[in-house]
Amino acid sequence: MTGNVRRFATGVQALAAGTAGKHFEVLDLRKTVPSGDFLLMTYTFGSGGVPDTTARFLADHAAGMRGVVSSGSFHWGANFGRAGDHISGRYGVPLVARINKGGTAADRQTVAAWLAESCLQHSIRSAQAEHPRSAYGTLD
Repeated sequence: MTGNVRRFATGVQALAAGTAGKHFEVLDLRKTVPSGDFLLMTYTFGSGGVPDTTARFLADHAAGMRGVVSSGSFHWGANFGRAGDHISGRYGVPLVARINKGGTAADRQTVAAWLAESCLQHSIRSAQAEHPRSAYGTLD
């Protein structure tokens, strides 16, 4: 993570603390692999590319990724945060946010809300797996 992305992730973590009874941990993916589902936050390299370190990580660990946030600079125009578009398209996960450098308070709120909703949906899916039900009633 760049300093901008790390600061953004820490800000999101503070907002999301205690959401849905979960603790969100900020990991440096160059050093640690998440043990479960994760939201990837990465920067955009050059004129819209996925950083090599991100690409190498995803080659081995993309299965747990549930969404992506990409940082970039408005100065790149159409290539602003483009790494997120590439990752989202390749791995079929939502692009949760595209942020300018370290993001804004509104960006942090958007991502924290997505995390809360994602945890809620995960809890519902887990409960449904334990007690299968459809929207119309039980599957008896």
